[in-house]
Amino acid sequence: MKRQFEVSGPVELDVRLPTGEIEVETTDDATHVELELIAHDEDSQQFVDEARLELREQQGRPHLLIDIPQRRGGFNFGSFFGRQGITLRVRAPHGSGLSVRTKSADVSVGGTLGGANIASASGDVALERIDGELSVKTASGDVRARFVRDGVSVQSASGDIAIDAARGAVSVTSASGDVWIDEAYGDVNAGTVSGDQQHGAVLRGTISAHSVSGDVHIGVRRGSKVFLDCTTVSGDTSSELEVSSDAPAGDGPLVEIRAKTVSGDIQITRAPAPAADAGYPSSSDSSQEVHA
Repeated sequence: MKRQFEVSGPVELDVRLPTGEIEVETTDDATHVELELIAHDEDSQQFVDEARLELREQQGRPHLLIDIPQRRGGFNFGSFFGRQGITLRVRAPHGSGLSVRTKSADVSVGGTLGGANIASASGDVALERIDGELSVKTASGDVRARFVRDGVSVQSASGDIAIDAARGAVSVTSASGDVWIDEAYGDVNAGTVSGDQQHGAVLRGTISAHSVSGDVHIGVRRGSKVFLDCTTVSGDTSSELEVSSDAPAGDGPLVEIRAKTVSGDIQITRAPAPAADAGYPSSSDSSQEVHA
């Protein structure tokens, strides 16, 4: 099934697809939204035929609802013999918003969204650029975003979380998944149980990193002033930064790092700019509060 809708700029996409794949691409065409629904088995074709597609104005902006019915019980041999579910492909103007509700559909977005709100049980999420806020809730799916301009909120039970660059505040939690945040320009609140945390480069704000058994690594951009409060029960702590009891001096942005673990190790380093320093001098204390 293929459909085309005439619009006059970015739209709000409201997608409800229980299982399958959701592929969104944003384009320079600000006058059309194109979508395609592909069924991979006979049962899914029935749901494609019953799909609810509605374009309406909401708060002065086009709102496109794409609602595919949910499979109700029964057994599907497609789960063992070939693909199952439905693939949804959407082409929309740059800056469009995306809302997704799904059980196990994977979500991939190429291009630039104005914002995204995604709830999934087990599907993976891959996003290229978000010029607004990003919110993701998933049980076991992995989440990857290359760039987010505003706030980030990601909650996952066992999936990995990876953010290449975040300009706004970041809040991420995962029980057994790992967390990677390559570049953060604002406050970060990251929590894991057994997952490791890798904060490649932080510039300013408060960085709160808590883990039970996972390791925590935080890199600080050169030129930033740093306040450290690092505590671990049985893990090791190490820092490349010079330790002083005096308040941080200088005109650079202030980074306040509060890292806590039970058995995980904590490492504080200088982020490469352009090259990383060698070595990780170890601290003899498992709990420390220092200025650097």
